Amino acid sequence: MKRLGNVAIVGVGLIGGSIGLALRERNLAENVIGIGRRQVSLRIARRAGAITHTTIDLAKGVAQAELVIVCTPVAQIADLVQEAARHCPEGALITDAGSTKQQIVAALDNQLSRGCRFLGGHPIAGSEKTGANYATAELFDGRVTVITPTKNTRAEDYDMLEEFWQGLGSIVVRMSPEEHDRALAITSHLPHMAAAALANTVTENYFRLAGTGLLDTTRLASGDTNLWKQILMQNRENVLKSLEQYHAQLQALHTAIRSSDEAALERFLTTAKKNRDALGS
Repeated sequence: MKRLGNVAIVGVGLIGGSIGLALRERNLAENVIGIGRRQVSLRIARRAGAITHTTIDLAKGVAQAELVIVCTPVAQIADLVQEAARHCPEGALITDAGSTKQQIVAALDNQLSRGCRFLGGHPIAGSEKTGANYATAELFDGRVTVITPTKNTRAEDYDMLEEFWQGLGSIVVRMSPEEHDRALAITSHLPHMAAAALANTVTENYFRLAGTGLLDTTRLASGDTNLWKQILMQNRENVLKSLEQYHAQLQALHTAIRSSDEAALERFLTTAKKNRDALGS
């Protein structure tokens, strides 16, 4: 991708920090401005090398940005994008990294002031860890980033954002906001809920008996609770459908075990193994 001048990142945690590190290590931007609510978080990001400048003043931070990327929890994204559009250069492109898209895009598509445009994005990368101290320049290498254009999206904006994410190492996939949210309810949001439910099933008197199986399958439950609450509520209808599908699978397993149906149990486990093996490492 062509080298950018000023890139502003609103919210410099794991994702925002990793974007900054990738931009700086690959020399893809002259300046990376980190914008946040707390100076302490911005200092961590700067010490990690993720950003070149910091500010808690959004208007000041986006004033000269060619590209603005909002990497905050999803409930804050729409308001921050609208505020950024009032202060960044006229006609600037603004994107995000939120795990939900339909509600955010509906609030912002073709509705920004001063000729600014919003084009939704979601890098499917991350960790249950949060904060810029866990950021890495390689976070997006070989990982899918979804871009969600609409009928109002300019071809040049899509091309710019596609080139941007490819420059950070991502494989770019184009989806509608609706299709994205349906898919992520199954591939991302349901796994977190399953991990949380399993973690809540284990009682404290058995904690010392936890092996790698329990630790691996409940790892996602350590994620930021406020962030995940927002994701699940924003994608509520799709999340409920994914829970219904999951419940049907658990019910089938329950029925096979209760009725001592070894053939059904073997079919269930065999299909599960086949599907998991097909996912790769």
